[in-house]
Amino acid sequence: MTRVALIDDHESVRLGLEAACARAGTMEVVFSGSSVTAYLEWRRTTRAAPADVVVLDLTLGDGTTVTENVRGVAADGSSIIIHSVADRPAAVREALAAGAAGVISKASPIDEVIAAVAAVAGGEPLNNVEWASAVEGDRAFADAQLSTREREVLRLYATGLPLKVVADRLGIAYSTAKENITRVRVKYVDVGRPAPTKVDLLRRAVEDGILTPIEDPGDG
Repeated sequence: MTRVALIDDHESVRLGLEAACARAGTMEVVFSGSSVTAYLEWRRTTRAAPADVVVLDLTLGDGTTVTENVRGVAADGSSIIIHSVADRPAAVREALAAGAAGVISKASPIDEVIAAVAAVAGGEPLNNVEWASAVEGDRAFADAQLSTREREVLRLYATGLPLKVVADRLGIAYSTAKENITRVRVKYVDVGRPAPTKVDLLRRAVEDGILTPIEDPGDG
């Protein structure tokens, strides 16, 4: 019996998947909830074994990032299938890079979703050709075209350093550092990837390979 956990902030989606798993007869839904935090807390308090497969929504409504959700579940010992409308290639790329076994669309027939869960549970690779093409075709990452100085300022600022400290480290005026961050934000808006907060800037820096995934700093 394959042990499945469902993490999605839409209850109707979870209920549909629960019914499909029960109908399959080979799967047991051991957890159903709206956040990775709740899942890991359930694991801690019940001391239950990790689910064989976690079906995880790409973006949850609790402010968590794709990377931290996927890595948190993977580190706990489960395989992960992203179940999403997948209309954000950047987030799909982030999920696969963080360790998700594959992605399946919420528009897919429910039998295909169940088949994907069975495949991953059995150690089989999930066919991600469609998603790989979508990700590869997403040129927004290059289109931001940050200058070397803008990337340097973003790299330091996005890790949580105050802008004055960033300026001091780079040997530039505070006003110059501030102007660079303003230009970075404008460029991301121009390619449809707005970054109004420091958390958003961190996400863009991770997506573009300027930083490796780390914990989000507070907004600033």
